[in-house]
Amino acid sequence: MNRQPAIRGATNPSGQLSRRRFLGRPSAVGTAAAVAVLLLAAPRSISAQPPATPNEPSLPAEKAAITANLPWVTIEAGEGPGKGKRVVLISGDEEYRSEEALTQLAKILAKHHGFTCTVLYAIDPKTGEITPTHTTNIPGLEALREADLMVIAARFRNLPDEQMQEIDDYLRAGKPVIGMRTATHAFNIPADRKYAHYGWQSQVARMPDGFGRHVLGETWINHHGHHGHESTKGLIAPGAKDHPILRGIADGSIWGPTDVYGVRLPLPGDSVPLVLGQVLEGMKPDSPVVTGGDAKKNEPMMPVAWTKTYSDRKSTRLNS
Repeated sequence: MNRQPAIRGATNPSGQLSRRRFLGRPSAVGTAAAVAVLLLAAPRSISAQPPATPNEPSLPAEKAAITANLPWVTIEAGEGPGKGKRVVLISGDEEYRSEEALTQLAKILAKHHGFTCTVLYAIDPKTGEITPTHTTNIPGLEALREADLMVIAARFRNLPDEQMQEIDDYLRAGKPVIGMRTATHAFNIPADRKYAHYGWQSQVARMPDGFGRHVLGETWINHHGHHGHESTKGLIAPGAKDHPILRGIADGSIWGPTDVYGVRLPLPGDSVPLVLGQVLEGMKPDSPVVTGGDAKKNEPMMPVAWTKTYSDRKSTRLNS
């Protein structure tokens, strides 16, 4: 019997994840990373795969999650150094199609690197469909309880307290985070709510400027490059060429059609810039560097990828 998938917005009639045209290529440009210093707990299985019947072959985990009416996708690990580790990828933005980008990233991490990946989506509870403009619901965040890494590419989410608690508990455990592009302003939570200090404009003393600044290293400031007109070339930051995150990446080989975000310099705490964003005149990889009055946009260049530790059990708690 055919069952209507709960994440219809992510599937085509065959039940496979759709390959809708990508509005903006995923790249290292605009990526911010926050890392923790604590050892990680061994995860339990959270596979969405139902047991097979004698006359029914076992489904791939990705399709099984859809068939089982779950509003997320779990992709089981192949072979690789990540075997036994779990990554939870949280999508939810209206601009960069993170619901597509993170699903593709999860497949790469699972197939080529051995991680078991769960991708979460902004779901409209009235339709059960992936709806990036629906800012108040990302089901499945309980998966963070068993995660070894959280990847987030969200924008201005106003999640209910029970969902925010899962994120808060994960971060208070000192586990690692990778934030991408709009994650600097991932949350927009009203001042009268329990987790208002996560909001991008937070004025709460223990977490000024919210999750973006306190955890990742910066909140939303501005478009440093001309949005939609000036793309970004990534140059390795001085002293960073031997950093393990940049292994195999040649200087200047990173390019993205997204503009450089402005940040306040220097970045806070122990932030270590890895990649600087050089503003280009156009929207192609070979576009020239901005000149004339715009040349000052590269003086200095803004960091677009960096690492930062955000807390540990002996320092500031995120939610006291």
